[in-house]
Amino acid sequence: MKILHSKILGQGQPLLILHGYFGASDNWKTLGNQFAENYQVHLIDQRNHGRSFHTNEFNYEALVDDLHNYIQHHQLDKVYLIGHSMGGKTAMLFAVNYPNLVDKLIIVDISPKAYQPHHNAILAGLNSVDFTIQNSRSLVDKQIATYIPEFGVRQFLLKNVYWKEKGVLDYRFNLKSLTENNFEIGKPLPKNSKFEKETLFLKGEKSDYIVSSEKLIIDAHFSDNKIVEIKNAGHWLHAENPKQFYDEVCTFLK
Repeated sequence: MKILHSKILGQGQPLLILHGYFGASDNWKTLGNQFAENYQVHLIDQRNHGRSFHTNEFNYEALVDDLHNYIQHHQLDKVYLIGHSMGGKTAMLFAVNYPNLVDKLIIVDISPKAYQPHHNAILAGLNSVDFTIQNSRSLVDKQIATYIPEFGVRQFLLKNVYWKEKGVLDYRFNLKSLTENNFEIGKPLPKNSKFEKETLFLKGEKSDYIVSSEKLIIDAHFSDNKIVEIKNAGHWLHAENPKQFYDEVCTFLK
């Protein structure tokens, strides 16, 4: 059984953080260090991301199994769980399947509904890179810029480029599996699934991932929920307004 790679910081009640699609645990390092003053923080790389194992299989059931194996392996109980975007979908399904393992749930800028696949330009850009030709970070950036004009998105993706060996760059994520299984990312939470403990939804003020009409679907799955808007932030709200993000999470967990 393969166990997910993680970085564990601090002491106290376990607080597990799951990154989003194309992300990694490193994206949460700064906030992780802050949370570690009060909790035992687990910054986790989900399969096919970061330093965790690569597999052809990639769907939310598998991601939930990985998290369950991780929690059993580290003998954790009554965890606080934070999930952003894809990580939020994993966290929701995990909480529904294993409610007794989760004390409180925090979902970051994603709802239980189905989303249309919308990462085609990113996947096309990433797949257009030939590391024998684009053999420096600046050349990789230049190549993907033709597909992905947004500088911030490219910077986020470039964090996954590393030196596999001397003179040879590669991606840390498993691009082949992510490309083949892209349709899995937007899948909804199964009908009639419920989690009845306290759940906080954090949405970015400038993001359209959670809109007000979704209050009904959120209520249907999460009976004890609260939705809070993070100001001046889009989908990457934890990076765009970390102070309010940190304050809201701490208030909720206390």
